[in-house]
Amino acid sequence: MIQKFIESGYEVVDFSECANIYIINTCTVTSVSDKKSRQMIRKAKNENKNSVVVAVGCYAQIGKNELEKIEEIDLILGTNEKNDIVYYIEKYIKDNSVKLEKISNVMKQKKYIDFGNVTFTDKTRAVVKIEDGCDRFCSYCIIPYARGRVRSRDISSIVNEIKRISDSGIKEVVITGIHIASYGKDLNNEISLIDVLEKINEIDGIKRIRLGSIEPTIINRNFVDRVIKLKKVCNHFHLSLQSACNDTLKRMNRRYTIEEFYKCIDLLRKGYNNDVALTTDVIVGFPGETNQEFEETYNNLSKINFSKMHVFKYSPRIGTKAAAMNDQINPKVKEERSKRIIELSNINEIKYIEQFIGKTVKVLFEKIDGNYIWGHTTNYIKVAVNKDDILKNKICNVKINKRENNELIGMII
Repeated sequence: MIQKFIESGYEVVDFSECANIYIINTCTVTSVSDKKSRQMIRKAKNENKNSVVVAVGCYAQIGKNELEKIEEIDLILGTNEKNDIVYYIEKYIKDNSVKLEKISNVMKQKKYIDFGNVTFTDKTRAVVKIEDGCDRFCSYCIIPYARGRVRSRDISSIVNEIKRISDSGIKEVVITGIHIASYGKDLNNEISLIDVLEKINEIDGIKRIRLGSIEPTIINRNFVDRVIKLKKVCNHFHLSLQSACNDTLKRMNRRYTIEEFYKCIDLLRKGYNNDVALTTDVIVGFPGETNQEFEETYNNLSKINFSKMHVFKYSPRIGTKAAAMNDQINPKVKEERSKRIIELSNINEIKYIEQFIGKTVKVLFEKIDGNYIWGHTTNYIKVAVNKDDILKNKICNVKINKRENNELIGMII
């Protein structure tokens, strides 16, 4: 959306500055994200009473009735309308509308909407979207209703965009989407995520391919045998587990068991000789999660030994099956369970990164901060060396000397 405005002659300023138009790209994955979106909407109008305030994205898609009550909003656009956001804003200004809404039925959207050459980048890493939508309908998740069914981007469009990225000098791409493990499902399964990765791996200039969050069910012998041959694919996999208890997983409609998940982990660790980084998401306090179920989750997480875990306290989303379930968990219990898993995650993270002290790793340097310039290894460990401007966007060998908090400090060799 930023690029669309720039191409149309607009000046983009920091959100804290006074502007004529404010765009709030809303999220609705939790009730907290809904609340933050509403706060940002009101904050924008307070910055400039005469501005045009626009709510777009997932919350706008499914929460139109709630957003209509917020007087600070001038324009509400759904997820499919982002591509034409400049048109809708200019139409609103021209027509001097009281309030304009344009929200198409995303559930009827059959094909991927290609936004064209609008790669988001932080200069050393580019984020490339290859898919939209989700067909899984986990019992806690509102996202399929906000983003619609799986729609896969044409592989030639993906490859052409990444070639342009490579030509610009960027060395790393992050492959993302709503549910990238389902890539190709809407194309009669004639192509899949691993096929896309193999094509990207052939592109000259790209040195690293990093995957966004993926469903554990995609990790099988065929996938691992093929992905380990792709030397550009980073040895970091974020597998969304959500719970490590079978009874809880079943209520979540996650469609796998913890035993099957163990097999995925084993395949990846054997394939990458144990230096692979495995991270995950965990939801605590899901409806009906007994103390016994939580302890089962905790014990299994201890055995799996993730390098990092992102922990979320279950948040009911109206319209999902889980929101109507009995045995909703007390917030204090959720907080206690969250703290325990966060503590376990911190222990595991430190243990994982400390094994690289004394070793040499390859680092893509990204940003200068104080006396250091830092970047990441392929397995997404943050590494810093003494500041040197010429290192930015370069991949160098670094000898690791020590750990400071959750970062490693080393020297170029």
